[in-house]
Order: sequence, then structure tokens, then C-alpha cells
Amino acid sequence: MTRKNFYLFFLFLSATLFAQNQYPTDYFRAPLDIPLLLSGSFGELRNNHFHTGLDFKTQQKEGFKVYAAADGYISRIKISSYGYGKAIYIDHPNGFTTVYGHLSDGYGLVKTYIDSTHYIDQAFEIEMFPKAGDLPVKKGDVIAFSGNSGGSGGPHLHFEFRDTKSEKVINPFFFGFDKLIADTKKPVINTLMVYPIGDSTTVNQSQRPLAVNVVLQADGNYIADKILAKGSIGFGISTYDGFDFTYNKNGPFKLATLSNGTKFFSYQFDTFGFDEGRYINALLDYRRFKKTGMRIQKLFFSPTFPLSIISTGFENGIIEVSPNLNRNFKIEVSDFNNNKVSIDIPIEYADLPVTANKEPQKTTNYFLKAKNDNNYKKDNVSVFVPANTFYEDFYLDFDVQKNVLTFADDAIAVHANFNITFEDSIATSIQKEKMFIASLDGTKLTYNATKRKGNMLTTYTKNLGQFTLAIDTIAPKITPLNIKVGKWLSKQTTLQLAISDNLSGINKFDGFLNGKWILFEFDYKTKKIIHNFSDGIFVDGRNDLKVVVSDNVGNSTIFETHFFRKK
Repeated sequence: MTRKNFYLFFLFLSATLFAQNQYPTDYFRAPLDIPLLLSGSFGELRNNHFHTGLDFKTQQKEGFKVYAAADGYISRIKISSYGYGKAIYIDHPNGFTTVYGHLSDGYGLVKTYIDSTHYIDQAFEIEMFPKAGDLPVKKGDVIAFSGNSGGSGGPHLHFEFRDTKSEKVINPFFFGFDKLIADTKKPVINTLMVYPIGDSTTVNQSQRPLAVNVVLQADGNYIADKILAKGSIGFGISTYDGFDFTYNKNGPFKLATLSNGTKFFSYQFDTFGFDEGRYINALLDYRRFKKTGMRIQKLFFSPTFPLSIISTGFENGIIEVSPNLNRNFKIEVSDFNNNKVSIDIPIEYADLPVTANKEPQKTTNYFLKAKNDNNYKKDNVSVFVPANTFYEDFYLDFDVQKNVLTFADDAIAVHANFNITFEDSIATSIQKEKMFIASLDGTKLTYNATKRKGNMLTTYTKNLGQFTLAIDTIAPKITPLNIKVGKWLSKQTTLQLAISDNLSGINKFDGFLNGKWILFEFDYKTKKIIHNFSDGIFVDGRNDLKVVVSDNVGNSTIFETHFFRKK
């Protein structure tokens, strides 16, 4: 082992030991009183981000009590139709924050605080930042009920830890939660890929990425077929981890490559910032993911990007295969409990004739340099791409035909927003009020939030593909689900309506009962708005209901009816 490699290994080992010792392991309790089974692990790969906490199963049901994990105070409450849905944040005196997401409702004083804010703000989507003395909690206090709100794919509790000052998320297993969740299963490796890097590299007589056959050994580890290569290569794998008593395919804790026994390139999911999440698309073989749905995690930098979970030597995970190479290469995948699986990969230098040439690179009249600002303009359309919007340079599809912009394709990973501007001097001012920049997929139009100033319409987006101007003049649709005009509804607990919009999408909805604003909660998954009679706004006898729904360009629909109810 060289002095430099020893030093890098020492830094990696020190950082790992420090991460495991700086967090209290007996300070926090579980947020649920049911057996803890996971449907999602910390750091696992999600669309455009790494998962930031643990997802606890709730037996496919809502309504389990959610407990404060330790003493502290509720510092933030956010109610949203998307993301974490209904979420509560607790700041603890030891410098950490716990987060509880996808809730169905608050409990006790927390519920009262939330409900009163809904009615003060007259809005479903709200965000509150209580002061330290407003909503103090003790360890084990019930704060809410579990649910399925926001972007949840089924009933569960999302639970996470953050450093209160930096807001970086931290793996809950460091806080002793690994002892509460049974895990004796080894991770599983599905696919091993090898990537030729550079124009002169060959791997097994190919200049294209190849899947490598692996053979399972008696000890549960793998040996790969021999790699015959010349030049620079890197590896990637598709892998997942499991926990006892569940069949979910979760993400592993740590991936590492070793060269002659020394850590070569590795990453482990201990802590990271929210601003790093999008780099998942640079870590993946993104084009393969978009075309096949397979998530191959690269074990090398090409190009480099600032993702703090990665530890690498000067080689950036890239292996230079040259004559007289003597290198034993291994990939290890581990979970937090150190259940581990590995692949041994024999690599040998070979200068063999190429039988599969490099995939021809598409060339166009436009070459985008990722580290520079880029401007493109044709006819009435312009596109501005700030530096570092993309991860690497590429030849760009850019054209405008019949007022349709073509800009790149969605197999290219985008890191940040760029802006698109259409100039329209033909539409009337009334038409422009209903106009927006739409993504175009065949004949399907999808709304992009659009700013209008005179003849200029601009959107800030991470979407690629085709864009055009669209006009939405059709108002949203409102359909009552459990309301009949003039009927007695004394036995019902809720009012429910379905709301939808054909083009630009729902922007706002309001309900009024006997002239007073009432809270309707929106579930985008079912497209329902629901008012709970427990709010106590109705009167004995006749009640007049009015619901107003507006889309993103200002078209509105009003639904009015009346019903009867007794307290």
C-alpha cells in the first residue's frame, strides 16, 4: 500500500468511526408503538433524489399514534398537497431535529394549532413556525396520527433526523434505530457493468459499456468473468438491500471498491445536504435508467461532481489497465449491520482487435458546454442555460419549427433550472392571460409555470423535449360525490367533491358554508377535496354550500347547492 493510499484509507476509516460515535444511541424513542418494519431506507435511490429518512410501515392502515421521539418543541408544521404532505418538525435541545411526514392529522393542542391556522389563513396549504414556548413536547407525547398524505404511495410514516443548524439529514441508524429493526439479510447484486472511458479504451474487444457475467460462490459472494481491457475503465452495479420480515427492495448503506485490498472509491449514506440530492442523476448511468428503468450506480467519477457521501483517491474510481497490470479488484456492498456481499473482478491487460465500436456520437450544429452559460435563439424562441445546469458537455438538439421548440431529450440528466422564452405578438391581451408554455409529448400538453410580461412568456424548468404555446379557456370541473341537493346529511361525517382540470391544472380551491370559509383538504392522488363536519361550521337545518375552483391561468368554476343537517 502506498503512503498516499494509506493516508486516504486512514481518513476514510476515521470519518466512519467518527460518524458512528458522534450521535446519541439511547436518547430517542421510536415514533410508533407497533413493530418497526421498513418500506424505505436512508439514502436509497428515488427519482431525482436520495431518500432522506426511514419509511415505517403502518400495516396498510392510517391512524396509528405518532409519538415525539424526545423532549423538545414543535418548530415547524407544513401542510402540503405534495411532498411530505402533513409534516411536523421537532427541535431537540441536543442539536437535532426529528421530522414526521405523511401524517393524517395532528393530535390535541397540535391539531388545534393547525386547524386554527387553516381558518386564519383561509388555506389548506400552510406553513407554521411555532416559537419554543408554543408547542413544547415531552418524549413519548402523542403529536399526530399516521397517514398517507402528500406524495406517499401508501400508508406509512416517514421519519428522519436533521442537524438543526445545518439542516443536513442524518441516517437514523446512527441514533440506535438499527437495534430496533431486524436485519440479517445480505444485500443483493443484480447487475455488474463495465464502462470504457475514453476513445481508445477497449473492454472484451468492445468500446461500449458491457454487462459482465458473475458466478455465485458457496460463501454467497461472486466472481466475475475476466475483464480483458486496454485503457481506462470504471464499474457500475445495480444492487438492493432487504430487512427481515419484509420483501421490499431498499438501498444499501455502503458501496466500495478495493484495489489490491485498499479502498479505491466508496460512498456511504451517513449524512448529506438537501442541495446534494439532485446529484443522484450524475451518480447513475442516467441514459440507461431513462431507457430501461434500471438504476446502475457508477463507482467512478466521470465527470466529477460535489457529492459529499463519496470518498475517492486520485484515480476517481477509474482504473488504468496497462501492460504488466497486477491488480486484484473487488466491489463490496454492505448494510448498516455489516451484512456484506462482494464481487471479485479479475482484470488483465489485452490489446485485442475491436469487434464492437464505440456508439457513434450524435452531432448537431449546437454543442453545449456544461461549465459555461449557453444562449440559443431561433425565430421567436430563446433558451438560456446557466453554467452547471448539466453535468457534461454534449451535442444539443435545438430547433424551432411551426412554433414548437425542440430542446435536447429526456435521456440527458439536468441538475438545475434553465429558462425558455417565447415571444408572441399575435395573440390578443385576453388570449395571453390564458396562455402558457406547455411541454409537448405527441399531442399531450403539460403545463409549465409561466411568467408573462408584454409579449414575452417565460418558464423556468428542468424538463427537456418539445415545448409550445398553449391556451387554456376551459374552466375546472367540480363533481359532488356524497352531496345531493336538498337532502339531509346528518349521518355523514364529511363533504366530498372531485375536482379536475383538463389542461393547466388546479391552482386554488375555496369552500364556503353559509357564507363562511370552510376547510377543504385536497388529495391529488384521488383528486378529491374533503371537508370534515367536525370543524363545526354548519348550522341546524338548511346549509348553503359554495365551492370555487380555479386553474393555473385563472379559469374558475363555481358549484352551489344546499343540504340539511342536524347537530
